[in-house]
Amino acid sequence: MALKKYQGSCHCKKVKFEAEIDLQKGTYKCNCSYCAKVRNWGHITKPEFFKWMSGQSEVSVYQINPGTPNEYYFCKHCGVRLGTKGYIEEIGGDYMSVTIATLDNITPSELAELPVQCMDGANNDWYSVPKVTRHL
Repeated sequence: MALKKYQGSCHCKKVKFEAEIDLQKGTYKCNCSYCAKVRNWGHITKPEFFKWMSGQSEVSVYQINPGTPNEYYFCKHCGVRLGTKGYIEEIGGDYMSVTIATLDNITPSELAELPVQCMDGANNDWYSVPKVTRHL
């Protein structure tokens, strides 16, 4: 595992975080009802590899189904989606999904080379590729 420390932030820079992640292990795009709406491109890691650096009080939390463990994080000011923390048994339990677009110290060349897996969250078949992926 080749962990690299990335710094990330929202657009207005009021919220900052660090994540130690291995992007070469892969990133994902999902077709579930939520990810499809926000055009999510993320990397799943364990919560202990994610740390808020500043502005956590400026983070708004959205839950699709209140009472479930999945929380979607946004900046209250600029609206940028920072990531998701939650629990999905099919992907290994507790997770933190970091939104790739919020990483500040990654180059366009690195982004272009990242492995991407498309996930069929719309059918709770997380490790199957959806029939259509070009829109993801």
